Order: sequence, then structure tokens, then C-alpha cells
Amino acid sequence: MRLLHLSDLHLGKRVFETSLLEEQQAMLDQALVMARQADATIIAGDIYDRPVPPAEAVALFDAFLTRMSAQGSPVLMISGNHDSAERIAFGSRLMGASGVHVSPVFDGDVRCVTLSDLYGAVHIHLLPFIKPAHVRAALGREDIEGYTAAMAAAIERMNIDPADRHVLVAHQFVTGASRSESEEVSVGGLDSVDADVFSPFDYVALGHLHTAQSLCGGRVRYCGSPLCYAFSEAGRPKCALLVELGKKGDLAVTPLFFTPVHAMRRLRGRFDDLIGAREGTQDYVQVILTDEQDVPDAASRLTAVYPNLMQVLYDNARTRAGQAEFEAGASLERSPLELFEELYSAQNGMPMTDAQRTLLKGMMETIWEDEG
Repeated sequence: MRLLHLSDLHLGKRVFETSLLEEQQAMLDQALVMARQADATIIAGDIYDRPVPPAEAVALFDAFLTRMSAQGSPVLMISGNHDSAERIAFGSRLMGASGVHVSPVFDGDVRCVTLSDLYGAVHIHLLPFIKPAHVRAALGREDIEGYTAAMAAAIERMNIDPADRHVLVAHQFVTGASRSESEEVSVGGLDSVDADVFSPFDYVALGHLHTAQSLCGGRVRYCGSPLCYAFSEAGRPKCALLVELGKKGDLAVTPLFFTPVHAMRRLRGRFDDLIGAREGTQDYVQVILTDEQDVPDAASRLTAVYPNLMQVLYDNARTRAGQAEFEAGASLERSPLELFEELYSAQNGMPMTDAQRTLLKGMMETIWEDEG
């Protein structure tokens, strides 16, 4: 069984007010070609960039699904934290008849689509993005605290025969994975899920993080976003994953790389040097100027050479001093929980107790759940 693993399309996203629809159209065209190598395509959430996407993004995805259906390639997709689960699930029963299978809003049960090959059944479980509050409400269980417990409770409801092969499609942050700047970050990493809960599955197709990475010996994977959505990702290859499930226990994963219409590039140097360069002028560009004095009208002058310029920053003695002053006031490396513990200790002359730390963590988690 061959599965194409995609996620985090973020259709309709704008970067520095620049529309990426042209990039996304080209990306979907390439995904359509990749899908011809697979028996089915998985999209692990964040189909759109916001719950109410622009009409042109909806039209783009509608055309993609129509073309996928026409070439006989089943699609199995879930909603992510950027999507509206209700909007994504609309018309799912009708779409299922055309080979497009969508996760419903989480109500305690998880939709399972069963495919088969010469080794037997492959059960693909479609779990949309969940928070502990979602699971508590759906299951009527107030004892569920934290994202790991919520995920474990949802998995317990699935009918998993260990003799068969099972794939989970989910959209969560798994402990040990690495985030990037273009992702939504929770307070202190309280949204993390321990990878141990995924032990019943032969493969876990994850969405949420924009950099391709694997855990649990490669059995739990993020394919990452198919395009760069922040300059921190510039230069990183973007891919889908071709997942091949053989007989029970056999797994092979091959990256299939996307070619962007416009790459993202960071250019660094003095204004006079950069204004005289002509290489890579069609890329989406972030310019970091090292001049000690601000250059008058730098952005518009650079745009004459770099028409897809998105941002101009400075890195000089003045900006470094400002950054050092900021970092002296608050560490970017410490979580809000750690910063509060430091404040408590300074004010009270003693560290927090384990009970106080547990109470504070629970309060932070509740606030995070209620956001958005």
C-alpha cells in the first residue's frame, strides 16, 4: 500500500501581505503528479490558513479535489488547528462517494477508512485536531487533563486489531519535535503529546509542524509544509512523503520534493553591495542590511533590483544593543511556566512546590485551550 502524505497547505496564506496563490497552485499541480505514484493521498490538516478562507483559496482546493477524483486517487483528509472543522466536514458524505474522505467534527468517534492490498486491510483513522476540552465534552469525562491524556482517550475509542495494519492521521505537536517561526506556538509547549500513545499504529501521518521530521524510529512523521511560509525556513527543501506499507511491520518512506515558483532567500550585507548584485532577483527576498547608518528609502530602492522583496531588516550595533536589552528582561529560551517560577522564587524567597507547579500548569493549559 502506497500513501502520499501531505499536510499544512495553508491555502490562502499571505506572507508580508503577499498572496501566495500562484505558488500554491503550482504546488497542488505537483502534488497531483505525485499522487499518481500512490494508492491514496493523505492531507493531515491545515488545508486553509484560517477558519474562514478567502473565496479564491476555496476555489483552488475545490479544483484540486475535482482533479484528484477524476484521476481515481482517493483523498483522506482532516481539519487542523487553522481550519474550521465544521466547514471542512461540510458535504463529507457526498464527497465520500467520489473518493474524498473527510474527518467529521470530533464527537468521540473517529472515522476509519479501510483500504486493501495483497497483504490485506489497511485501516486509516482520521482524527481532526483536538484539544482536551473537545475530548472532555465529547466523552463526558472531566478526568481528562492534558493533550496526551486527550489523545490516549481518543485512541482508546478506535477499533484497533493488532493483527491488521493501522495508520493514524492527526494534527498535533508531538514531544521532541522541532517548531519553526511560521507555526502557531502554545504557551510553554503545553499542547505537546507524548509519542508513546501512538504505539498501536504502523504509521502516524502528522500535520502541524512545517519542517519534515520523524520520531519513533521513523514510524511517526511530519512531512512539513509544501512551501516555505517564513524566512526561517529559507533554503530548506520542502516535500511530501511517499509511504509504503508492506506486510505487517514493513515500512519504507521516500521524500518527494516540491519545486517552488519563487524560492525564499535571505540576503545579508551592506546596501551598496546588495544593490549592485543581480543574482536571484525573482526570489522572495528578505534583506538584512549591516550598514551602521539607516539607508534612506532602502526598501523602494532595493525593490528595483529585487522585485519580490518582502522585508528589510538591520543587523548593526544599534539593533544588537536593542536585542541585548530585550533579552536581559526576558529569556526567549524559557517557557512562561519557568519564567513564573523564577518570579515566584524572587518574590517569596523559596521555590514553588510541586502542587503549586501542577496547579499553575493546569491554569495555563486551560487558558490555552480557550484561545481562539
